Amino acid sequence: MSVGAHPDDIEIGCGGTLLQFSGRESVTFTTVVMTGSPARAEEARGAAERFTPGASVFQFALRDGHLPAHWGEVKEALEGVASRVPAADVVLAPRVDDAHQDHRLLGRLVRTVWRDALTLHYEIPKWDGDMSAPTFFVPLSSDQARSKVEAIDAAFASQRSRDWWDEEMFLGLMRLRGMECRARYAEAFWVPKAVLAL
Repeated sequence: MSVGAHPDDIEIGCGGTLLQFSGRESVTFTTVVMTGSPARAEEARGAAERFTPGASVFQFALRDGHLPAHWGEVKEALEGVASRVPAADVVLAPRVDDAHQDHRLLGRLVRTVWRDALTLHYEIPKWDGDMSAPTFFVPLSSDQARSKVEAIDAAFASQRSRDWWDEEMFLGLMRLRGMECRARYAEAFWVPKAVLAL
């Protein structure tokens, strides 16, 4: 289960991890995106097909930047998805302390909806500078990191004019996180609770 506030959150935050999962036959995917215009929703569907072919995609058209004002609708949307798909083993969602209010709300709510799943909270780089020390890493090869960047750029043409949207930024963050776990590249996550069942 991957959950994003905006159409490109998931792919930026955990696209490399999804690409690794997508090569496994036993894994099924569900993608949830809470905001987006019709054009951005189309981009999100295309991105889901690139990163997790065959995924069930749930898209909502709540107002970007205002999810906290629609707490009840967001909670109902997430619970509705949870009731329609098999129980998730792993949920990928934004960090609970993310500087963006939409990300932060989703990060908190997923833990109340999918209580028994391993929740990996991904990071989304932004001008707010809200980076912190992660607790969990997924190493990526150079090829995997570059495949992620190429797929993001191909899927989200509407975002290419943004001043921060470039290969250097995406690879730079993955390189930093790779250094922190002794890999060339990596994606980083925060894990609030993990259960080791032996």
